[in-house]
Amino acid sequence: MVPPQKPPWEQNPLAFRVPREKREQKTEDFIVYQNSVDLMGFLGSDAETRNTRDGVPLTVLSLATKRSWKDGKGEWQSHTDWHRVTCFGQVAEFASSLTKGAHIHVTGYLRSREIEKNGTGRGKKNGAKSKVRAWEVRAIRIAKLDRAVQEDPSSDVPADNPAL
Repeated sequence: MVPPQKPPWEQNPLAFRVPREKREQKTEDFIVYQNSVDLMGFLGSDAETRNTRDGVPLTVLSLATKRSWKDGKGEWQSHTDWHRVTCFGQVAEFASSLTKGAHIHVTGYLRSREIEKNGTGRGKKNGAKSKVRAWEVRAIRIAKLDRAVQEDPSSDVPADNPAL
């Protein structure tokens, strides 16, 4: 007589077998968290570059982005936002060459930090300190979007044959 077999989950409750997927099947990955920033705009000032205590290059940029829309009367309205962009390492070295008015595309993520400020605003006693949360974009990639400088139209080279 054969003893009755227990179901697999009762034989070894701490382990269970998961069937392997077939190569033809595609699985979907679900992104649970995402912190991604993509900005395109113009620099409001020249890049500020310095080194951290460890000697790593750090560059801070002031980036202006603008959005426009038509209001209820059909007139165009616009709003400009200013973003603090920080970058380190090789990205910071590239960013240090950027000047005011440069058109750039920044890819990165959002960071926040607490800063202590001296209180001089409404309802603050002189010298009282308060904590403020500052938000900034940490750049992973920066692309310069400025167009190349066009040649002088009075040059000798015909436009239809640039090899001459």
